[in-house]
Amino acid sequence: MGEASVKTLETRTDLSSPPVTEVEARPGGQRTLVSRLRSPRRPRIWFEVLLIAVSYWTYSLIRNAVPEQKAVALANADWLWGVERSLGIAVEQSVNHAIDSVTWLIVGMNYYYATLHFVVTIGVLVWMYRFHPGRYAATRLVLFATTGVALVGYYLYPLAPPRLMNGQQFIDTVLKHHTWGSMASGNLKQMSNQYAAMPSMHIGWSLWCGLTIFAVASAPWARILGLLYPTATLVVIVATANHFWLDAVGGMLCLAFGFAVSRAWFGSLPHRLPRHPEPAGPHPATELLNRFRR
Repeated sequence: MGEASVKTLETRTDLSSPPVTEVEARPGGQRTLVSRLRSPRRPRIWFEVLLIAVSYWTYSLIRNAVPEQKAVALANADWLWGVERSLGIAVEQSVNHAIDSVTWLIVGMNYYYATLHFVVTIGVLVWMYRFHPGRYAATRLVLFATTGVALVGYYLYPLAPPRLMNGQQFIDTVLKHHTWGSMASGNLKQMSNQYAAMPSMHIGWSLWCGLTIFAVASAPWARILGLLYPTATLVVIVATANHFWLDAVGGMLCLAFGFAVSRAWFGSLPHRLPRHPEPAGPHPATELLNRFRR
């Protein structure tokens, strides 16, 4: 009977307490550091504000530090303009002159170019942070990767915007109408690299905003506005003679790269991730800081 009791006790022990392996006993179970870093988690406001501020400062610093190779940039602009002519899409000058003839419209576009590029992008980031925290990190990564690869384009392919071309009679609408529609015109032109037109981040960022809104928003009117925003931006950058059509294509390719990077890291496109992240414990970076404090 004693032997039977021992066997019964062993059986109960096996059923109620399965063996714990060394890997499972570690904090976070079987998940590696990389898998924990890739897990969507609720963002922290102070970290996001700091990250975005530092990232934009770094982007501006690098972009404006790229040598302004005027001769090369003008030659590239002439070449690109010739390519568009051969393709039959070189209508930028016609659009520029036609819209410039409507003063209230072109002035509005100048201010659109100067402001919405930042306002709408930040607004979408805040919206995703507040209402879609589980998708926020992946969406932010798309934006950061898009912007990062654009810097490579600025360095490898300096390009003058149409308004700075020689002999093509494009109108610099900011100078003509005395508005502050561009950091690269008027008194502010010394603060920005004027020969970083390829790729167009006005298109890259506006299309990021539009696709994010379209994929995540539930209201039909919001999704429609999401698609209209990059479309309107395309008209604006051409009408103000700040970009060629093909600059917009460059911005789209950069955005495609951004989505590819985000999908490779998180294993899914941003809108397919859970709206709210599951509890994932402390961030690995926080754990590392705590270890140093000890």
